Amino acid sequence: MRIDTHSDLSLSEVHETIDTTTHQRSVWRRILAFFGPAYLVSVGYMDPGNWATDLAGGSKFGYSLIWVLLMSNLMALLLQSLSARLGIVRRRDLAQANRETYPRSINFILYVLAEIAIAACDLAEVLGMAIGIQLLTGLPLIWGVLITVFDTFLLLLLQRLGMRKMEAFIIGLVFIIGISFLIEIILAKPDMGEVVKGFVPHIPGKEALYIAIGIIGATVMPHNLYLHSALVQTRKIKRTKEGIKRALKLNFIDTTVALNLAFLVNAAILVLAAAVFFKTGRTDIAEIKDAHHLLDKLLGTSLAPVLFAVALIAAGQSSTVTGTLAGQIVMEGYLRLRINPWMRRLLTRLIAIIPAVIVILINGEDNIDSLLILSQVILSLQLGFAIIPLIHFVSDKKTMGIFAIKPIVQVTAWLITAILVYLNLNMVIGQASDYFASSSNVFWKIVIIAGGIGYVLLLIVSVLYPLIKKKWKNVLVQMHPEATALHSLTSPTYSSIAVALDFSENDQKLLAHALGQGGNAPKFILLHVVESVPARIYEFESDDLETEKDKEHLQFYAQQLRERGFDVEAKVGFGSRSKEIVRLVKESGADMLVIGAHGHSGIKDFFYGETINSVRHVLKIPVLVVNL
Repeated sequence: MRIDTHSDLSLSEVHETIDTTTHQRSVWRRILAFFGPAYLVSVGYMDPGNWATDLAGGSKFGYSLIWVLLMSNLMALLLQSLSARLGIVRRRDLAQANRETYPRSINFILYVLAEIAIAACDLAEVLGMAIGIQLLTGLPLIWGVLITVFDTFLLLLLQRLGMRKMEAFIIGLVFIIGISFLIEIILAKPDMGEVVKGFVPHIPGKEALYIAIGIIGATVMPHNLYLHSALVQTRKIKRTKEGIKRALKLNFIDTTVALNLAFLVNAAILVLAAAVFFKTGRTDIAEIKDAHHLLDKLLGTSLAPVLFAVALIAAGQSSTVTGTLAGQIVMEGYLRLRINPWMRRLLTRLIAIIPAVIVILINGEDNIDSLLILSQVILSLQLGFAIIPLIHFVSDKKTMGIFAIKPIVQVTAWLITAILVYLNLNMVIGQASDYFASSSNVFWKIVIIAGGIGYVLLLIVSVLYPLIKKKWKNVLVQMHPEATALHSLTSPTYSSIAVALDFSENDQKLLAHALGQGGNAPKFILLHVVESVPARIYEFESDDLETEKDKEHLQFYAQQLRERGFDVEAKVGFGSRSKEIVRLVKESGADMLVIGAHGHSGIKDFFYGETINSVRHVLKIPVLVVNL
């Protein structure tokens, strides 16, 4: 395990390992070199969690929720294209962009939520694969869960083979899933007229809303937004306007094809459940195992349940690879912490296995699918915290340049976000109301209320913080204007340098840096702001002990510097530190300011203030910030 302070490359071991710029390849090979990232992302849209929500929606409500799948797919297409745009233009994944924008405290919360989302996704993959293994072999479910630990070694093998081999493996699994359901749909013979009616928006009831939100959570996954913004950086592209435009276009095509394939798989599962179970009156079939057992009876062939189980295992296995990559991206992006991929995979898998084992040991193998649906609802609740920052980043012209999204796209993206957040809040309020009406447990009621308030506050912060933040920190802008020749570089000279002092052990460091800027023996102006209560009230008329001592201290500094031959003036301000520093600098006519930074950020800024930001945005002269 190590803290990586030298490299900010997303997925550094495979970063730009696929060259799309070489002219030795044919045009088609260069185009196909872009295809792959979206297929790794698309497996998250057809993982076992989707199966549970699709089966529940199809068996209970027939074809009426197909429109939810279509709407989710369109949402996913827009959001994934925005994620790819962020990675291609700024060469930053979503976690890195968040780290560079939000305060440390907010980032930590976002990191924890992202890890919860990945754990919820992995829980669905664990349960789905375990169910698939049980259906094929007859092993107890808990043994199937434990067996899934060993797929860690498969990920290691794939990573050693390289990115293209990993993509080929995933595409192969997607192909298996697609072919399996194509055959099953042919066997089921659904009524296409009724299927078409399912595209008309309609929510049959509260239970349908819960399942619909689960479908959205299972389709538009927060960890996929982190994943896509990193995977597109595995392609080396020409960093020109034309090169970036070409990369954006080809990645959008890649995303469109991959996500439409995922939509067809999800629609096939829902249609299969509607045609086989809903139409035969078996509206109670919301369990994957029940669906498997009844397929051969209702379709009259033993091939259907075998294909069903094989596709389930393929879905779980493909999703587990991408889930690990997403976990790596989130941990490195937010924490700058890198651990071995197999250790990361094992950690993620154990976090998912533990709740699965506990549920199986307590409840047995019943109601496992309800745990799958719950995992997808948890994912849906995390969506806002991934989408909102993403929209901010790709809308910002300062960092995206000409590749910032157009106003119509911004409006559409914010509308999608509003719909998702509204549905989530509506569901949470509904579930909380039912619990409050049926339970007398005060502790959990307090926890629910506190969690709800925290959820809303975090949403507000994630929306407003980038808007009120005057300048994002540490942002690397990737698109530059054309380089110009450097004709004459003349070092500036300063006639007077102001130094803001606080009478701590840091003053010597500040003065040393100030003296280092004085090429032609300029005048030095020593500044100090008295912040005592009398000073704030009486200002220049203040004669309290602190004011007198501060004046003496400042004059002592000035006298020592004069004895060394420097021209020095001492000035004292009263009250607000930032405002007084600005006033004193302007009053003295200084053409440079030296000020110290104490390194606090985030919540501490609310307590200690943001003196440097306040000062440097008002002054029009160079400000040298010295880290103390």
